[in-house]
Amino acid sequence: MHMRRSILFLIISFILTACVTKNYTHQNAALIIFKTPAFKYADMGFIYENKEEVKAEIYSSGQALMSLEISESSVCMSLLECMGKRAFNKEVLSRQYPEEILENIFRGKAIFNGENLEKNRNGFTQKIIKEGKYNIDYSVLNNEVIFRDTINTILIKIKKQQ
Repeated sequence: MHMRRSILFLIISFILTACVTKNYTHQNAALIIFKTPAFKYADMGFIYENKEEVKAEIYSSGQALMSLEISESSVCMSLLECMGKRAFNKEVLSRQYPEEILENIFRGKAIFNGENLEKNRNGFTQKIIKEGKYNIDYSVLNNEVIFRDTINTILIKIKKQQ
C-alpha cells in the first residue's frame, strides 16, 4: 500500500511539473515573417525570452498559427516534432548554418561568430557569403531584425513593437 502511494505521488509530481508555466523576462509584440522553402508565416505575434530559451508565436484572427520554441539544445515548431538544432537547420533552414543561428536571429545577436560585423549607432549589419552555400544579409537595426539568404530563399524578419 505504501509503495502504491509513493508511485502515485511520483506520477502526480511529474504531471504537475510538466504543466508549470515558464517565466519569461522579456516579452514583445512583433511583426514576424518566417519564410523558408518549407514554411511561410507572416503576421503579428509575440516573442518571449528568458536566459534558457526563446519562444515566438504568430497569430492570425486571434488563433495561434505557429509556435516556435528554441532552447539550448532543441527547436520545437508546431507541425513538426521537436528536434536538435542541427536537425532543424537541415530540415527547415540550411545544413550549412551553425546550430545557434536561429536563436541568435530571434535574440538579435550576431551570427557566424560575428563574421563581417559592421557596427553603427543603431545596431549592426553582417554580409556573409560562402560560394554556392549561402549569401546572407543580416541586420539588427533599431527594433528590427532582417535575415535574408538569397541562395536558400530564406527570409526571417522581426519588427518588435515598443
